[in-house]
Amino acid sequence: MTIHEAQQQLLLKLGSIYGDREPAAIADLVMEYITGWRKIDRIINKNDILSLQQQELLEKYSAELLEHKPVQYVLHEAWFGGMKFYVDENVLIPRPETEELVEWVVEETRSSSWPNAGQELLTILDIGTGSGCIPIALKKKLPGARIFSCDVSEAALNIAKRNARENSADIHFLHLDFLNNSSRALLPQPDIIVSNPPYVPIGDKAAMMQNVVAYEPHLALFVEDSNPLIFYDAIACFATEKLSTNGKLFIETHENQARNVKQMLAEKGFQQVEIKKDMQGRDRMIKATMLL
Repeated sequence: MTIHEAQQQLLLKLGSIYGDREPAAIADLVMEYITGWRKIDRIINKNDILSLQQQELLEKYSAELLEHKPVQYVLHEAWFGGMKFYVDENVLIPRPETEELVEWVVEETRSSSWPNAGQELLTILDIGTGSGCIPIALKKKLPGARIFSCDVSEAALNIAKRNARENSADIHFLHLDFLNNSSRALLPQPDIIVSNPPYVPIGDKAAMMQNVVAYEPHLALFVEDSNPLIFYDAIACFATEKLSTNGKLFIETHENQARNVKQMLAEKGFQQVEIKKDMQGRDRMIKATMLL
């Protein structure tokens, strides 16, 4: 089977379960992973024959994709901030909206009036690290900062540590349940808190894409319908106690809850509470300052 034949076969299979654009993007990722060649190289060498091992991988990956398994989990890799991350079903797949959150933190930090901004004394706390994409990306852009990151899932932390090693990022990882008051006492006093916590109400599950619900970790996705702001409330309570003077909070939110989160933060004493839209025009991120 040639490279061209393999790609066309995969496109045909994927077309039966995906929309118009996704099959080509997924097929490109799979073929690049299998051959080690970029698209232009595969076009030039389209008549090259796949090895038996490459054909076996193609069959394996095709079968998994046809079960709606996300390509990132099939290949065990995802890209974030120009870096490659290992991912599996224990962590959420890093998303472009979260890259926007990281960029907002970096922009605000570099333009900050803090005398120690970007230096060794600046402490950043990431809550709910998952794959480690947020703290690792921040460490690359703010190399002088001390960055701590926590998660309730030990499996997720092991993946985050692996990604930190592979991307040469020095992160202090902590295994703890942030919703537990006594556990939060173990965390350092930060200048910046950043988090992409679970925020999808369980009631939204039926309307979500099958590949998300079936494969991505529910622990990192869902909250009870009766208390959708549980993590934001815990983060805000911690911040009012330990965030440094003029410290800042950056969080990703459900677009339908952004205004409720903003109101809750204002009621807890945060100032300069700002909602920021993502590239799709959705209310997705919030920044708030604790002026003590």
